Amino acid sequence: MLNKYARAFFTRVLTPFAAFLLRRGVSPDAVTLVGTAGVMAGALVFFPRGEFFWGTIVITLFVFSDLVDGNMARQAGVSSRWGAFLDSTLDRVADSAIFGGIALWYAGAGDDNVLCAVAIFCLASGQVVSYTKARGESIGLPVAVNGLVERAERLVITLVAAGLAGLHGFGVPASTYCCRSPCGSWGRGSLVTLGQRVVTVRRESAEADAAAAPGAAASPGSEATS
Repeated sequence: MLNKYARAFFTRVLTPFAAFLLRRGVSPDAVTLVGTAGVMAGALVFFPRGEFFWGTIVITLFVFSDLVDGNMARQAGVSSRWGAFLDSTLDRVADSAIFGGIALWYAGAGDDNVLCAVAIFCLASGQVVSYTKARGESIGLPVAVNGLVERAERLVITLVAAGLAGLHGFGVPASTYCCRSPCGSWGRGSLVTLGQRVVTVRRESAEADAAAAPGAAASPGSEATS
């Protein structure tokens, strides 16, 4: 849900900036690469040192590249399979860097094995959630469900939690435990989303197999109602 409405809003806001970059000869792929590099830098430079606030600021600045590159491709009329593949692949890289940075902090100076394990679980579950949809679509199934927690929700939950945890460094009465409940909710939401997609793929694959089975001729009028 957040993904739908947030994208519509930020697409309108970022359209002039995307047009500006195109006029300067910047390609959508370049924006994708720079955005991912910025997210990785914010996550892997700041988070492992416990500087969650500044890491969140850097990541937030660069994470909007995910909207800018697509906007640029549409305006330039150069949308391609390669661009979609690159964007999706680097999204996974960026997500891994974010949770990897959090896990590194809690495995080291943060000294919290529980939150380290939660971060690793969030990293893995996010990858699997994305994989189920991609794999289902690769075998010809529509996977007609987004699920409870999409990537936009995952990023918002994670960055808000990390930013609040980072306020501890400014003397605000907040602590790194600000990450515990949001990340736990993130993990549970990912499990629900994974279950929704697996059930959907199971149903769609059964329907497709039944339709392709020998002798499964369509009944009269079925084409009109399918």
